[in-house]
Amino acid sequence: MNKKPPIREATLTQKEQFLLEHALEALRNATGLVGKPVATEHGLGGDIRPDATVEIDVGGKPHRYTVAIKRIDRFAAIGQIKNQLERFPQPGLLVAPRITTETVDICRELDVQFIDAHGNAYLHAPGMFVLVKGQRLPGKGDTDFVAAETPRAGTPTALKVIFALICLPELLNAPYREINQVAGVALGAVGWVFFDLNNRGYTTGGNKKGDRCMLERQRLIDEWVTNFPIKLRPRLNPRRFHAPDPEWWHKANIAQYGARWGGEVAADRLTAHLKANTVTLYMNTEGMRQNLTKLVAEHKLRADPDGEIEVLETFWNFPPDHAQPDLVPPLLVYADLLATMDPRNIEVARWILDQHLNAPDTQA
Repeated sequence: MNKKPPIREATLTQKEQFLLEHALEALRNATGLVGKPVATEHGLGGDIRPDATVEIDVGGKPHRYTVAIKRIDRFAAIGQIKNQLERFPQPGLLVAPRITTETVDICRELDVQFIDAHGNAYLHAPGMFVLVKGQRLPGKGDTDFVAAETPRAGTPTALKVIFALICLPELLNAPYREINQVAGVALGAVGWVFFDLNNRGYTTGGNKKGDRCMLERQRLIDEWVTNFPIKLRPRLNPRRFHAPDPEWWHKANIAQYGARWGGEVAADRLTAHLKANTVTLYMNTEGMRQNLTKLVAEHKLRADPDGEIEVLETFWNFPPDHAQPDLVPPLLVYADLLATMDPRNIEVARWILDQHLNAPDTQA
C-alpha cells in the first residue's frame, strides 16, 4: 500500500458542526467519556480530507480520531466508510445522526468505530472498549441533526453525470450536449450539476472556455460510492438468477449479449486477487430486452431472488476501455465491491482505488 498522505481537514457546514457537537455530548451522557474537537496542522498534498479531528479522554489519556461525518441509513454505505476511514493516518471515527441496532452490528463486524447523536457508540483502543446500542432520544429524529441528503448530488441524474466526469475527466470542459449524451441525462440537468459541484467546492472555473478544473476528486469519489448503492443502483432494473454450473461465466462470451462484467468477476479480471463467488453483469437496455432471455437459456440460468448472479442495466453511454472491453469502469467495480461489506472485497476494492482511480488532487 502507498504511504498515507497528510491530513487536510474539510470545512464543516453549520449542520455538520451541530451534529458533531451533539454526538460528543451524547457520548458523554451515555458513557461519561469526554470528547472535544481539536485543531490540527493542515498537511500539504494528498486528497485525504477528514471532516474534523477529535480527542476522547479515557482516564486522562487522550485518544485522537480523524472524523468522517455521514448520514447512515443503509448497510451499503458502511463498506465505503470503512475504506475511507482506513485511509486516514490515525484511527478514524464515523459520526452520524443515528446508528441503528442492526447497523451497530455491521460496524462492529467491520471494525468501524463510531458515535452518534443519540448516544450509541463503538470505540476501542488500548485501555478502552465502548459498545452502546439501541439508544434513541425521545422526540429527536435524524433530520434534527443533519440534512437528510444533499439535494443535488444524491439524485440519480446527478450520480450519472458525476460518474461520467470521474471516469472521463476530459468531459469537464466538454460541451453540455456531449456530456448529456455520454451520461444519458437531459441536457438541462448538466448545468445544475456543475452549479452544485462548484458551489460545494468540487469544481472551479467554468466561466471561460476550458478553465473548469476538478478539485477534491477523492472526496467526490467517496460521495459517489456512498450514494450509488442507495440512490441509483436500485433503479437499474436488477434481476437475480442461479446457475447450476458455478463455472459458467468462465466460458461465457459476454460481449455477444451486449453486457459487461462488474463486481467480483471484474475485480478478479483487474487484480487476479479475488475468487468470484458472485457474478454481476451490466447490460444495456436494448440488451436486456433482446439478449437476457438468450443468456439465460444458453447458460441454463433460472430466476432466483437469492441467486448469486445479478443483472442490471447500464446507465452510461461511453465506449469501453480498449484494454478491458468486457468490464465496467473501475469506479463501478469499486462501488459494487464496497457495497457487499465483505472484508475480502473491501481489501481488493482498496487496491482498485489505488491502482485505477487515484489521480492528482486537481485535474484540468
